[in-house]
This record gives sequence, C-alpha cells and structure tokens, in this order.
Amino acid sequence: MSRTTKPTVTFIQQKGPVDEYGRALYAISRSVLRALIDSLSNEDLTDFNTPIEDVTLRQLAKIARVDLDKGMRGDGFEWAVHEALLGSEPTVCEMVYRAMKRAAPKLRDEAPTSLMFGQERAKYLGFMDATIDQAGGDEALLLPTGSGRPFRFANYIPTAAQGFRAEDHLPDRIKKVWKTDLFLSTEDDSRHLAATVKSNFGLLEGGNGLRVAIVPESTHPSNQSGVYFDQKSKLWVASLADPNGFMGLFNDGYHAVMRALCSIGKQPKPPYFVKPSAKAQKVQDQLEKFAGAEVLEVEAALDEAAQQNLVGVEKALVGVNAPNWLRMKTLAPKIISPKPSFVRLD
Repeated sequence: MSRTTKPTVTFIQQKGPVDEYGRALYAISRSVLRALIDSLSNEDLTDFNTPIEDVTLRQLAKIARVDLDKGMRGDGFEWAVHEALLGSEPTVCEMVYRAMKRAAPKLRDEAPTSLMFGQERAKYLGFMDATIDQAGGDEALLLPTGSGRPFRFANYIPTAAQGFRAEDHLPDRIKKVWKTDLFLSTEDDSRHLAATVKSNFGLLEGGNGLRVAIVPESTHPSNQSGVYFDQKSKLWVASLADPNGFMGLFNDGYHAVMRALCSIGKQPKPPYFVKPSAKAQKVQDQLEKFAGAEVLEVEAALDEAAQQNLVGVEKALVGVNAPNWLRMKTLAPKIISPKPSFVRLD
C-alpha cells in the first residue's frame, strides 16, 4: 500500500474518560505487539524486502507464530510484566516488590524498576551499553545467590549475554544468570536481582544467580497464590492473580491481538483460543481495520490510546517508550541464493 493511501491509525476516540480496564487493554495490546516486533529477524525483513519501520500489520500477521502461540504468549507475557512494572501497575508492582524484598530485604522501600534482558537482544549494537547505563553504570551491582559480596553488573552481564557458553566464564554464584529475563531493582538503588518470567509455571527453572520468578497463578500443586519460596527452583515466586487480576487482563488483551492477526493473516484460529471480552473484541475489531497500516504506527496509536492524563484515574498502566534496540533492526542485506538443483532419485 502506498504512503498516500495508507490508513490513518486512530483507536476509539473518547468524548469522556475511558475506564481503567479499557486503557489497560490498550496497554496490554501494545506490549503483545511489541513482542511480535521483537520476534522479527533480519531474515524476515529480507523476505519482506522492507525495513522494519515500513512493515505493515498484514505482513506481520503472515509470519506471526500463531500456531506456536505458547512461545509467543510467553514473549508477550514477559513484555507485559516489564511494561507493567515501568508503568507502576499496582496488581503487578505490589506482588513483585514483595518477592524482591523477601529475596533481598535491604532493597530500598521504593517502587520497583525493570530492565529487560535476553541474550538474543544483546547482539544489537549498543544494547549492552544501554542496559549497563540504565542499571547505574559502574555503580550497578548484581545480588548473587547465597551470602557474600555482590558482583559488579558491568563486569559480568556482557559475558552472561553470550548464553549457555558463558557459564564457564561466570562465578559459581551467578553461573545461570544468562537465563535472566528481567533485572529488578527499586528507584535510585544500584542493586539488582535477576528474575525469570514464565507464562507457564511448569516450565519454571532456577539456577545460581536467579533470585525471583514471576508466573501466573495456576492449579499446579506447587504454585501457590501470592508470594512464596519455591523449594524446587530456590526462587522467590510472585504468582500473579488469575482471572481476577493482572492475568485476566493479560489473557483478554493477548487473545484480542492474536485473534486479530489470525483474521488479518488468514490463519486458522487455534481451537484453544479463548473468545475475548466485549471490550477486548472492540480492540480486535479496530486492529483488523488497520491491516495495511505500519506496525510501528499501530503501536504508537495503542500507546496514545492508553494515555493516562484523564481526570479521576487512580491506577492504570501508563505509556512506556519502546527501547531503542527494538528499532535497531533494519532491512537485511540482499542474499544471492544458488539456483535450486536436485539429484536424481534412482
């Protein structure tokens, strides 16, 4: 679609205040969409023959891992938790903060903060430098497993970004820190805890260096509600309430986005997809109208729809700027492929 005819992305314009649940749905949808953008590889961009800023929602829908949505759900959950912490969403912040204080009682009594990590992101130029800088630069510390002195964040996290092969080069007390999804701290505190985020409690794994886990509430016999210490993983677990809590909200927004992508990309809807609430279906309907719009414009419109400057708001997910590394992917270089040739089958 040419730039002169592309649709203008404007989500429901309100004459009066949108309720907190409605704005929070927009914020969750934004997080899920950012996870989808994050999943794009240079190979995908080469196939599209399109730089990331020009990828449309229709193009994204064609390659969205809807049939493997359990992996995509995990990515979306990680993004949603991260942005909920940055946005001071009480249903997430209060639970996670309690787990953090149980793991490290000397952390400051301030609002929790979050830094997104992941070895697949560390390959982008400037990502590690930005992570270290946001953590507090040379003053940033990593609180390890067990007792003893903390480690300097800048000395070990770039090594951890190499993944499993980094274990031989990491001290024993932080040998598994490469599995970190989020680094948690509190405002104006240079001490950080490594956290793992899992959308399925059954997949939870601990390891030296990991201190906190964030999971949804479930019927798993070992997954209690609230905050508790898990003997198997040796982690302090924050189990987010479901369905009357953050998990109910996340699931509603997640299914709205993924059902919209199924429709746009003409993919079959998995039989286990739950029908969203009436409000979430409105989000789905709007997304489907913007199939030809650029994904980054849709993301920006969702961020605006989740704006928090309306009178009378007591709590809600606030706007969260996308990190620079999410935009660092560009059109991959053109690859000249050999002409296919098959041997005879005698």
